[in-house]
Amino acid sequence: MRGRPAIVAVGRTRFGEHYEKEPEQLIEEAWLKASEEASIERKDLEACYLSDYFLPITNKLGLEEGFLSELTELHVPMEATRSFGSALLNACNAIQAGRYKVVLVGGLEKMTDRWDKIRDDLMLLEDPWSYYAGCTPEANHELMLRAYIKKHGITGKNLEKLNLALAHISVKNHLHATKNEYAQYQRKITVEHVLKAREDARKPLGLYDFAPISDGAAALVLASEEVAKEFADEPVYILGSSSATDYLTFPARENMTGFLVTEIAVKAALKMAGTSLWDIQMAELYDQSTVMEMISLEDLGFCEHGKAWMSIYESCQDYRGYYQIDGRKLFVNMNGGLKADGNPLGATGGAQILEIYKQLKGQAGERQVQSDGELKCGCVLELEGFGTKGYVYVLGRDRE
Repeated sequence: MRGRPAIVAVGRTRFGEHYEKEPEQLIEEAWLKASEEASIERKDLEACYLSDYFLPITNKLGLEEGFLSELTELHVPMEATRSFGSALLNACNAIQAGRYKVVLVGGLEKMTDRWDKIRDDLMLLEDPWSYYAGCTPEANHELMLRAYIKKHGITGKNLEKLNLALAHISVKNHLHATKNEYAQYQRKITVEHVLKAREDARKPLGLYDFAPISDGAAALVLASEEVAKEFADEPVYILGSSSATDYLTFPARENMTGFLVTEIAVKAALKMAGTSLWDIQMAELYDQSTVMEMISLEDLGFCEHGKAWMSIYESCQDYRGYYQIDGRKLFVNMNGGLKADGNPLGATGGAQILEIYKQLKGQAGERQVQSDGELKCGCVLELEGFGTKGYVYVLGRDRE
């Protein structure tokens, strides 16, 4: 391999409801912000990797690559994937193989255009067998929570604390989003809001426990190590990257209280990066639900299995902007996470990468992490489906 791929520019739109904008307007806005940051022109791009889930359904687009070719007026190699994590992994592989030196990675989604049907589409894509059994997109999250409680024998006062810990995750992420100008929801909520929504739904998880349906786009420019300094004085390097895959049907998996793909991918990514887990100071986790943020802390290895809720509960009694885990600080979902920043599937991972990039460069504004030492390393976890595929990235300011 030829060094570390480097992110030299990033851009995104605000996430939310963009009924008035076509998909090409969203991705163009994200690309222009990235290109302006690094003074990159279209002619500098050698390839493009684009991600989206539903554009052929929601906006009746055919081959997305052709759509992008028309938009950019380029005829370079272009490939489409489902998630931003997948698009970025393909771009990293191409850069490290020496195939390209400058690549555009983009992601977009227009989900609110067909909000009445998108829930069916989500469940059918995520787990068709569960869909045919009548499950909703929220069902697997509730099944995982029930299995978690049963497996770890959580009862009585501890069960109350676990439920409060999940509520605190939502409150925390909404709080962080108030400092994120791109976030879909920029308002604070309380634990009482979360608990009342669960009571109204008569379910263990309610409205405030889940990420919304969103529109939006994100883009970044990836360069090889040898040319990165031509576009950015201080690029952010992708030190480690990995992916793993699990069974499509959640109930068919051996472990229903975590995601195997995360455990596999993080080990490989850390090995590639040549770093340890606790060198990571901040993480963007795929909180499609509050349960998933809790589970991800365990799957990544920050917390022991069955105990993440304890660290969350204790950290949020007097929340200071981070989780306190075994005497260490871990900053999580500083952009508001999927819960409050938004979740336009094809672009979500791009927003996660952008947040770590901005934090490492000290450009995150009001939400800039104040760590004990210099902020050097962060990670991103993105999932496809309900943990069917997982992508982990380790990002750093230094190449080593």
